[in-house]
Amino acid sequence: MQKSAVLLVNLGSPDSTSVSDVRSYLREFLSDDRVLDAAKPIQQFVLNCFILPTRPKRSAEAYKKVWTDHGSPLIVTSKNVQALLQERIDDHVELAMRYGGPSIPSAISNLKAKGINKLLLVPLYPHYAMSSYETVVVRVMEEIAEQIPDIEVETVQPFYNDPDYIEALYQSAKPYLETEFDHLLFSYHGIPARHLSKADSSKGHCRIVKDCCSTCSPAHATCYKAQTLATTNAFVARAGLTPEQYSVSFQSRLGREPWLEPYTDFIIPQLVKTGKKRILVMTPAFVSDCLETLEEIAMEGKEQFLEAGGESFIAIPCLNDHPAWIDFLAKRARASSTE
Repeated sequence: MQKSAVLLVNLGSPDSTSVSDVRSYLREFLSDDRVLDAAKPIQQFVLNCFILPTRPKRSAEAYKKVWTDHGSPLIVTSKNVQALLQERIDDHVELAMRYGGPSIPSAISNLKAKGINKLLLVPLYPHYAMSSYETVVVRVMEEIAEQIPDIEVETVQPFYNDPDYIEALYQSAKPYLETEFDHLLFSYHGIPARHLSKADSSKGHCRIVKDCCSTCSPAHATCYKAQTLATTNAFVARAGLTPEQYSVSFQSRLGREPWLEPYTDFIIPQLVKTGKKRILVMTPAFVSDCLETLEEIAMEGKEQFLEAGGESFIAIPCLNDHPAWIDFLAKRARASSTE
């Protein structure tokens, strides 16, 4: 008898805002070879000698700014999504985080205990990147091979240009788009530029071909930047925006090596200089509001914009538990269960 389940997997969060919990979380996160992808000795040297001695304290202070009475906003929202999706479908809905808890091993253990033999894996990342989508899929499959190797698994592919995802984005942003604004900034999470070349299986397109992101290629199946631009193009077409009304940037860079450009913290004050006094900021790489959207954009970005002379800065919330997002997930789950 078939027993099906849906496994939602997001990034994760520290257990609390204490420096020790943040340090443990960062150690797990940055020890992932798909995140900090240097040779292991170099990775651990950089992590232990340059990052962990100072960054946990700064990050803990940042987390305190966004922490809720119920805990991490990302975890709280993810649990809400799990519950709302469970109300909409018959299949069991499990939740896991790539780093921290609830952990992937515990989630797979729960599925095993329930006798689940068919699984829909939903990495909660619209775009492909080795440091997000790929690491979730690999880690889940490793744990499945260890605990329940006979289970049938279907994995939701990056849905960056799925019409239902674009519609969910549009519906969640629509109330803000109906206000008066001068400019809409799409701020995507950044990745090291070399990750584009590393993810290109052809080794002959990304960052080699002129206008590589707009030149059709199989490499786009694993190209983060091309997919973010595809999301942007689909959204602005749905919203009826003109090229002058929006731009794209990338945030959250770490270290000194080149990351995807232009950088959000550079673009924000530049918008003021070009006469954009009232801006909206969307963060479509994230489906749930978290430290990077709430503290880095809604707080620091707003402060930076106003100090530069801007008048109105609105950070559009992520999809979170918007009904259109739950509709998207439920539709995917039902389609899988009927196959």
